[in-house]
Amino acid sequence: MDILVVTEHMKGEFADVTYELLGKGRELAEKTGGTLTAVVLGSGMAEASESLGAADKVLYADHALLADFNPETHVQVLDNLISNRGPCLALIANTSMGMDLAAALSARRDLPLVAYAVDVAIEGTEVIATSQLYGGKIYAESVISGGAGIVSVLAGSFPVDTGRVDGSSSAVERVDVPAGIEDVQIRFAGLIEPEGGDVDITQYDVLIGVGRGIQSDENLAQVEGLAAALGGAVCASRPIVDNKWLPKTRQVGKSGLKVKPKVYIALGISGAPEHMEGMKDAELIIAVNTDETAPIFEHAHYGSTEDLFDVVPALAQKLQ
Repeated sequence: MDILVVTEHMKGEFADVTYELLGKGRELAEKTGGTLTAVVLGSGMAEASESLGAADKVLYADHALLADFNPETHVQVLDNLISNRGPCLALIANTSMGMDLAAALSARRDLPLVAYAVDVAIEGTEVIATSQLYGGKIYAESVISGGAGIVSVLAGSFPVDTGRVDGSSSAVERVDVPAGIEDVQIRFAGLIEPEGGDVDITQYDVLIGVGRGIQSDENLAQVEGLAAALGGAVCASRPIVDNKWLPKTRQVGKSGLKVKPKVYIALGISGAPEHMEGMKDAELIIAVNTDETAPIFEHAHYGSTEDLFDVVPALAQKLQ
C-alpha cells in the first residue's frame, strides 16, 4: 500500500508534525511493501525538500501562490496529484491547515476521512485509525476498507526523531500545478505574528502551567508567587489566553509555544493533545487535577488529585 504524507512548513522550515507523519508513514510502507511519498507545496523549497530522507521520493510543486498556505490553491494541487497517482493512504496533520485540506480532499475525491487520529495501523487491506475525542475522554477506532483514504493525525502522536534521517536525501520530482490555479477566490494577505512578551517562557527551567482549574484571573497572583519562589515563570493552556487572563506569549501548545523545561507543573490542566504537544518533552511533569481521569496523568511523572488551591499554598509554605 502506498503512503502519501502531506508536509507542513513555514518560513522555509518543516513543522515537527511533518517528521512525525514521515516516521509513521515509513513504518506503514515497510509493513505493506509500498512506497512512502512526501508532498511539498511551496516556493523556493527544492533544497529543503531533499532533506526529507525518510521518504522514498518527494513530489514538489513550486509556484508563487503556494509560498504561503492557501486552502484553495493547496487543495487544487493535492486533488490533482491524488487523481493522477492512484489510490493511496494520505496522512495529513490535524492542524488548522490540515483540517482545511483533509475535509476538502475527502469531498472532492470521495475518499473516507478519519480525523483526530492518534494511531494508525494496517492489517491486510484495512487501515485502522484510532481517534482521540473530547480531550481524551473517548477513543474511537475506525476502519477504512481497501486502504485508500485520508487520516488526519493529531500533532504529538508519534516521535519526531523517527522521521528525521540525517545524512540522507530523497529524490525530488517536480510536478506541475494544475491549470487555473491563479483563478482562486482566496488570497494570502500576510502573516501577523504576536509581539514579544514580557517573559520568554522557552528560556525557563521551571514552568507552572495553569488551565481552566484556576477558575479566575484573580487566582493567578498566588501561582505567580510560587513560580517566583521556584525561579520559574507562569504559562497557560489556550482557554486562559482566550479569556485574556495571560498574553498569547504565555500560551503552551499547538497554537502557542513549545517548551522543554526541567520541571513543568500543570495546575488544573486536563491534558488535551493540543497542550501536550507543547510541553510533552519536559524532563519532569507534575500534574495537579481533581479529575483523576484527566489525560494529563497519562503523561505526568507525578500527580495529585488534591485541589490546586490547597497544593499551591502548601508548596509555597515549604519553600519559605
